[in-house]
Amino acid sequence: MAPEQGYLILQLHAHLPYVRHPEFEGFLEESWFFEAVTECYLPLLDAFDRLERDGVDFHVSMSITPPLCEMLCDGHLRDRYLRHLRGIVRLAELETHRTAADPEMNKTARFYQELFQRLRFLYEEQYGADLVGQFRRLQDHGLLEIVTCGATHGFLPLMDHPSAARAQIRVARANYEKHFHRPPRGIWLPECAYSPGLDEMLRDEGIEFFFSDAHGILYGEPRPKFGIFAPVRTPAGVSIFGRDMESGKQVWSAREGYPGDPVYREFYRDLGYDGDYEYIRPFLNGDGIRKDTGIKYHRVTGDVALGKKQLYDHDAANELVAHHAGNFMHNRQAQARHLYGVMRQKPVIVSPYDAELFGHWWFEGPKFLEMLLRKLHHDQNEIQTITPSAYLALSTPIQTITPSASSWGDKGYFEVWLNGSNDWIYKHLHEAERRMSQLAQLHVNGLRARAAAQAARELVLAQSSDWAFIMTMATMSSYAVKRTLEHIHHFNTLYQQILTDHVDVGYLEDLESHNSIFPEIDAAVYR
Repeated sequence: MAPEQGYLILQLHAHLPYVRHPEFEGFLEESWFFEAVTECYLPLLDAFDRLERDGVDFHVSMSITPPLCEMLCDGHLRDRYLRHLRGIVRLAELETHRTAADPEMNKTARFYQELFQRLRFLYEEQYGADLVGQFRRLQDHGLLEIVTCGATHGFLPLMDHPSAARAQIRVARANYEKHFHRPPRGIWLPECAYSPGLDEMLRDEGIEFFFSDAHGILYGEPRPKFGIFAPVRTPAGVSIFGRDMESGKQVWSAREGYPGDPVYREFYRDLGYDGDYEYIRPFLNGDGIRKDTGIKYHRVTGDVALGKKQLYDHDAANELVAHHAGNFMHNRQAQARHLYGVMRQKPVIVSPYDAELFGHWWFEGPKFLEMLLRKLHHDQNEIQTITPSAYLALSTPIQTITPSASSWGDKGYFEVWLNGSNDWIYKHLHEAERRMSQLAQLHVNGLRARAAAQAARELVLAQSSDWAFIMTMATMSSYAVKRTLEHIHHFNTLYQQILTDHVDVGYLEDLESHNSIFPEIDAAVYR
């Protein structure tokens, strides 16, 4: 049934940088992956499964980036994640005994015990550790549309050699086909970063649409007739969906949005830092450095010091989630009603978010999404969730414009990824891009072809926009610098070995084992 007033595209961007360190017994940065699986990806799948089981007609768009797909399918990381999951189940069991004398904390401890036991059952038994397969199933059932991204989330406009940006798109397309058994129709440009000419590359690789921050469309030429509330088309024929800031801020803003409500769980208070060190030590990495465990007993409370946060009540938070889901739906109904009256055609409201917001940063986020999709299905008929491909299939006339160069992030024009903290990386990346293009012309075979493929892996790993972002944010900067320098060094070493026809087999095999992303990659993608 067609909606009366308009459409809503919920776009979740699921991405993590490729972090895999089999050379260490435990590695702190691998916790990024473990936390995201436990707090975001498993709860989202669980919510989507409940919606499908209950006959809720929902449609969500989701980008699952190639590095994340590779990590979710990696045997080493699967084993380590299962060990991590069993550990937090054990810790939650211990917490039910430790907090027995405090009924309020004990109630929360028992909640965590049940939650982690369920997540372990889902991961081990119901999903067989194959989360990519579960997302693929939801896409095959017509509930999700999964779009791709750059191969390693590389910041495409800052790549100096055209072959480098094109290779990021080509590798991403091939990786998508490997995991989802079909070609991608859309792409989430890394950091929503667009510059002229990228649309032609996307068209050449069969990509039909991408997403842009609002100003990329609003400052296009000619000005878009319907602003960001209808897709536009580039001169190359690729469609663009523009980000709606109003619906975005309600969800992602900690101060103005729902996640900052005093009742919700406080992200920054965790047992890993609050607990007695000797008690918590067995659940830390081998280095013994304190870290988050996922067991958090406090709520946001308000603008008070962490030490003064009040205890969390999961039941109260669940009640508030239902209220906020209804409020979000009401606001979108009013927004669509107003826009329809102005536009005289049904608007499409595009609400993109980092997927990790739901569950990791905002613990109640997956429940919010589930409640919202239930309410949209059962309680109204003014707006309808839709995927980008389904909207384009409606054949609504689309205006052609030349979009503006843009990104999301501070100021919206690349500055987060090019500033005084990280500008030094680009002279090395640009030279590596030139050299990789040179290697691609050699038509090597045998050991040199393997080395050239590994050189391509090292280059795309060095290009990850996550490293420049981390340097700007000054969080774990030393790790981001280390990763960038290591991949550039590995690339240059392989480059010299290939040119001189003296490939060190042991060195190559070590890199192939450690940096094993994209086993299907071929240096020819840089031709």
